[in-house]
Amino acid sequence: MTAIVIIPARYDSTRFPGKPLSLLKGKTLIQHVYENSKGSQLADDVIVATDSETIFEKVLSFGGKAIMTDRSHLSGTDRIAEVAASVNHDVIVNVQADEPLIRPQMIDDVIILLQDKRASIGTIVKKITDPGEIIDPNVVKVVFDREGFALYFSRSPIPFHRDEWKRLSEIRNSTPNQVRGEIRNFNCYKHIGIYSYRRDALLALSRVEPTELEKIERLEQLRALEKGMRIKTKETFFETYGVDTPEDLERVEKCLSTSL
Repeated sequence: MTAIVIIPARYDSTRFPGKPLSLLKGKTLIQHVYENSKGSQLADDVIVATDSETIFEKVLSFGGKAIMTDRSHLSGTDRIAEVAASVNHDVIVNVQADEPLIRPQMIDDVIILLQDKRASIGTIVKKITDPGEIIDPNVVKVVFDREGFALYFSRSPIPFHRDEWKRLSEIRNSTPNQVRGEIRNFNCYKHIGIYSYRRDALLALSRVEPTELEKIERLEQLRALEKGMRIKTKETFFETYGVDTPEDLERVEKCLSTSL
């Protein structure tokens, strides 16, 4: 299989306009993501797909590759599908432009997942170690079968540990520090937003209208599940944090400083 990484990057983020160009330890966010992606052993190339001339020029300025895409795309999946239609690679890897802590090994892992011919999509999960993330709707949870195929993704706590979490309704509005002491013996996994797609599966998915579950949870991967595509997962032990707000930059910068 041949593989390519495509990083969808738009300028007009609702919560954080211009996010890919924000600085993190002297480099833009998009440069961190691009350079980490270039470290993949299995991906042949890395391209940024953007609707912003400013982002396009910035990527070229640090030696990266970028392609301008249609401004009307409603999702990152649609944006990378536009680029995927013009390349001949078997596997398309979607790396989010707000994941500066992404590791090259994680990219290689999702590519390897598609060696299983039953899988149309590959992605990464991580066991939750902070109980506060279980009830955080911004942390997407996932359940999967014994072979690692995803059954469902949700912003709600899944699976729900009925006996252990009798007081979950009481602590839903508690602070993270309070939550730590309330939940015991949990076994939950969060979804890390990196995907590998078979090219044909990605193009087919981009032609499908958003499904009801996708619109309810605001999770694109549910469209694939509702359409019968199989998503295979692999557990990672690497921690990563996306950047959704300016405050998230501070947390990520601390992580980078600690790892140096």
